[in-house]
Amino acid sequence: MPQPRRPAEPARSLASLAAEVRACTHCAADLPLGPRPVIQVGSRARILVAGQAPGTRVHASGLPFDDPSGDLLRHWMGIDRKVFYDPGRINIIPMGFCYPGRGGGGDLPPHPACRALWHDRLMATLPKQALILAIGAYAQAYHLGPARGRTLADTVQNWRSHLANGILPMPHPSPRNRLWLKRNRFFEEEVVPVLQQKVASVLYPSP
Repeated sequence: MPQPRRPAEPARSLASLAAEVRACTHCAADLPLGPRPVIQVGSRARILVAGQAPGTRVHASGLPFDDPSGDLLRHWMGIDRKVFYDPGRINIIPMGFCYPGRGGGGDLPPHPACRALWHDRLMATLPKQALILAIGAYAQAYHLGPARGRTLADTVQNWRSHLANGILPMPHPSPRNRLWLKRNRFFEEEVVPVLQQKVASVLYPSP
């Protein structure tokens, strides 16, 4: 009698799904530089960085947040590149996996097909995350849903209640957001120290 098939191990299932994502060409006709999905996932990581979409530098290197935005994000998190790019520690799943092109005011929004095709599957396959960094309005719309505020500032100002549920809403660390950070000094003065403590507690739990 044939034996029943055992469920796939989480690591194997996640690796298989990640390979599907990286091979995706669904939006090829809409992407000015062609498809190059950029994600980082690992079955042991408990921190999820949920950003917007790759820029041109990330498209070229294939490394998420491989730009000045990433330098500031890593500073906010209190970690270096070695830790950040370790899929055993950090998952990185932007709302759009490929560079979307430029519009009148900068890069276009993340392509909506990524969310429709992949995000629910990825989140269902990942183990429960101890901390989700929801960076920017598109990530906050997905991860917070109706709990997000009317504006990004409203959402980030309510960070304590969201963090109680394991999600920290954040502004994008792009140099374009310097004015926002200047006007909302509470983020770097109040939120960043808590963020660093939370990241450290997840990465290096006390025995």
